[in-house]
Amino acid sequence: MAVYTDISEAELRKFLTTYDVGELTSYKGIAEGVENSNFLLHTSKSAYILTLYEKRVDRDDLPFFLGLMEHLARKGMSCPLPVHNSEGQALGVLAGRPAALITFLEGMWPRRPNANHCSEVGKVIAQMHLAGQDFSLTRKNALSVGNWRPLWELSATRANEVEADLDTEIEADLALLEAGWPTGLPSGVIHADAFPDNVFFLGEQFSGLIDFYFACNDFLVYDVAILLNAWCFEKDGSFNVTKGMALLAGYQSVRPLSAEEAEALPMLAHGSALRFFLTRLHDWLVVSDGAMVVKKDPMEYLRYVRFHRNVVSATEYGLRRMDDIT
Repeated sequence: MAVYTDISEAELRKFLTTYDVGELTSYKGIAEGVENSNFLLHTSKSAYILTLYEKRVDRDDLPFFLGLMEHLARKGMSCPLPVHNSEGQALGVLAGRPAALITFLEGMWPRRPNANHCSEVGKVIAQMHLAGQDFSLTRKNALSVGNWRPLWELSATRANEVEADLDTEIEADLALLEAGWPTGLPSGVIHADAFPDNVFFLGEQFSGLIDFYFACNDFLVYDVAILLNAWCFEKDGSFNVTKGMALLAGYQSVRPLSAEEAEALPMLAHGSALRFFLTRLHDWLVVSDGAMVVKKDPMEYLRYVRFHRNVVSATEYGLRRMDDIT
């Protein structure tokens, strides 16, 4: 349950007096999400999402996140829009936490993504990459390749509790990725967390992109690698190349990949899988029960890591022939 900080009706009503959103009619906590406390509000004017930013989110990053949503909305993308209070601010304080009121998007996330969903999310992320090109703020990726070893070291001594000889296996992955991580690829603002539960659809039609709280500046194709991991694996850990083909074709219909990006994709996909494995492993082993973290099984992403180790070419993900890439 992603409500780590509870709020009273009296607190909420007082908070809303600084916003032109009408009278509060109802509110409830939202079980979705991992990092923050979220509530669905209904007022006499509309529906809104209230987010209270918890301790794992750096307050200094909030102007980037909220500003990016406003920027993308101005560019015509369907994403939440922060509501400004009477002082013109998008960020307030509620229950001792930084808080933002955000417009509500209709739609549901796909529990069983199909090839059409994958095509649509590919297009949407490519559109975001283009729309973010002139966004003035920047944020370093705090979970890029240089951050993985320090994160791993927090879990390494207990890794073999999860599986025998896991420490040796992950050390080899880290050494490979640190030595071969690409440089000089096209960069810009990426979402970095466009999992199915952050992409809304009405039926088969895309309706909105949410949760920009891992967004940062990095290689654009790294976002594509994250998508391949998030959307194209089946429950048994097998890669669905039909979904991969649809996702990559959707992305390239908006923003074609360069030959250098296509060549780097297997290593980036490997690294993306390792990044999510390491954060899950840390939370699984190091974070105490009852802490403000929703723990997820790291073994899912370990299976993905093992798959990517054996990928030689991006064509194995469904990308068209490499010699056709521009």
